[in-house]
Amino acid sequence: MANAYLQGVEISASQFLDIFHHYDNDGNGYIEGKELQSFIKELQQARKQAGLELTDQMKAFVQEYEKNTDAKIGIVELVQILPTEENFLLFFRQQLKSCAEFMQAWRCYDADHSGYIEADELKNFLKDLLQKAKKPYDEKKLDEYTHTTLKIFDSNHDGKLCLAEMARLLPDEENFLLKFQNVKMVRREFNKIFELYDQDENGYMDENELDALLKDLCEKNKKVLEVNKIPTYKTAIMALSDGGKLYRTELALVLCAEDISAPAPL
Repeated sequence: MANAYLQGVEISASQFLDIFHHYDNDGNGYIEGKELQSFIKELQQARKQAGLELTDQMKAFVQEYEKNTDAKIGIVELVQILPTEENFLLFFRQQLKSCAEFMQAWRCYDADHSGYIEADELKNFLKDLLQKAKKPYDEKKLDEYTHTTLKIFDSNHDGKLCLAEMARLLPDEENFLLKFQNVKMVRREFNKIFELYDQDENGYMDENELDALLKDLCEKNKKVLEVNKIPTYKTAIMALSDGGKLYRTELALVLCAEDISAPAPL
């Protein structure tokens, strides 16, 4: 089935998802190693069988990865190679060029501040992107984009996207949240940290309090976080704030490994 899709002049959103899942054999969110080499080989064969030349993007991709057995690509890299209908995932990339812009969009579309983008919120997000790009669409197509995007990024299959899941849309070099995955804390530790750095005990952190926390985190986790990136980290995280007030629930999206809105375990 994937081979037939690769022969298409244009690939639909759902076909793209099938192709990605076909080659991402271990389900880790990347096509890598033997998976990637298999994809390159079958892409070349499929285009030849269909009487189609490789596009310039495909040629550049093959040249870069054909002999690189250690390489891996994610969803966003794949969508730039394949002739995906409307390039629906690239609407995100066009809108969200940095982690700070991503955080601002997150705050805007997580309308109920639940800490998740649910299906109806994601649909509104995609609708706005399509309108901004002046792309024609109908309700059926919008539903397909919403369903496919959820299936791609909803790694725990709960029907909604957390901050880390949706951040996979960002290029790795812009996605500092990938690094923060390695310094996340359990709820009890996170609450202690929040209370320690909320020095005036007003229930939120301001920019100076967050700066102090980030400096200490970088010092403690030198192999993961970079001190010279503190301004970038701070700008992006403060984009989640309410007029410069970074509340516990917003900071928890970045630093807490548990859902602090859920009942605490007994």
